[in-house]
Amino acid sequence: MVAGKFVSVVVAAVCAASLAGCGRHSSNEHYYLVTANTQLAYWQSAAAGLDKIAAQYRVHAEMRGPEKFDPQGEVDEFRAVAALKPAGILVSVVDPALMQPEIDSAVNAGIPVITVDSDAPNSRRLYFIGTNNREAGQLGGHALVDKLHGKGNVVFFTMPGQPNLDDRLSGYEDVLTTAPGIHVADIVDIRGQGTVAFDKTEAMMAQTGKDRVDAFVCLEASAGKEVGEVLRRSSEHDRVLIAMDVDKDTLDLVKQGVIAATVAQKPYTMAYVGVEMLDLEHHNPLPSLTRVYDVDPFSPIPTFIDTGVALVNQNNVDAYLQAAQGQVN
Repeated sequence: MVAGKFVSVVVAAVCAASLAGCGRHSSNEHYYLVTANTQLAYWQSAAAGLDKIAAQYRVHAEMRGPEKFDPQGEVDEFRAVAALKPAGILVSVVDPALMQPEIDSAVNAGIPVITVDSDAPNSRRLYFIGTNNREAGQLGGHALVDKLHGKGNVVFFTMPGQPNLDDRLSGYEDVLTTAPGIHVADIVDIRGQGTVAFDKTEAMMAQTGKDRVDAFVCLEASAGKEVGEVLRRSSEHDRVLIAMDVDKDTLDLVKQGVIAATVAQKPYTMAYVGVEMLDLEHHNPLPSLTRVYDVDPFSPIPTFIDTGVALVNQNNVDAYLQAAQGQVN
């Protein structure tokens, strides 16, 4: 059995066991997910996962954090949530240097912390639940090479320093080492604002000759729609756009052929499974929260739970649109 499938089987067994014990729960149990940019469709999907598991378990689960990209605001929110002494905290780490001391402080105070979506691997968090982001980048990278036929200039839109996005970029770079005809023209820091990608793309569309940009890659959710809108309005239809995530606007642009492909994650699953695992820890406490389980071959907990990743293009976009509609209904 391969490692990824083994982890999936273990998680499924743990989750089934926790569901069987629903009667043990109390409305006094409080779980929080702390993140930034909470208004993004991505995080609204995660909030739906929280609501689902909270209703099933009859506990309190809530997403907290700044509505915009605000690393310090996220830290302040985490600190405020930790002061409430909840049963557990999930956190998507925007800035590991800022967040690590807060995670360590919460764990030292006896509060289980699990990172989701974006990790702080050097902190005392129990483990990470989310996408294998390097694999996500490699998946997008292969699509990029295929669409460019191995030649052209590409621009990346990202936020340097955010661990999950850095890992995605590394995945793309892994693949691009096999395509020497593709050159990285620029790596743009959008600073948490998709509109930066819109403005930069408009300017880059005017570049010609050796400076012509043949492809745009968005490593986070908000930029893809902005770049896609510029391309949709353009009279040129030979630029490649690889996006990230599967909100409806992005999927619609994939269906229209504006976005060549987008890489799908599972924020709903991250939040849902995250609360399951925090709940399991709450009712079956580890011998110690501060023990370094990563190096323990007999550890009772995993190091990483991979929630999965997939490439969405015109071949399978209808299935994703239908699934999204089903969730709404």
